[in-house]
Amino acid sequence: MSKPPARRAALATWLFAACVGVASVLAPHATAAPALIACGAGEYANVDRVCVPRPGQATAAPDGATAQCEDGTYSSSRHRRGTCSHHGGVARWLVALP
Repeated sequence: MSKPPARRAALATWLFAACVGVASVLAPHATAAPALIACGAGEYANVDRVCVPRPGQATAAPDGATAQCEDGTYSSSRHRRGTCSHHGGVARWLVALP
């Protein structure tokens, strides 16, 4: 003998709620996406989420330059990691960086 439709619907609803509850406990918690930073033209957001000038060509090291890249551009990077990564690497450091 089968269960009455109302009882079947109640059981299905309860099972669905139980599955959702278990899934919410087992699922990894979502984190908010970082806010977008709007840097000016010729700038990019570094790992500290600070806008710094993009590497650029110059006849002499511009103010704030920390390294000269292999392609001749100057970088204003504030960390060693990734400095001049799209410019052939670092040719020479102009300042000591962490």
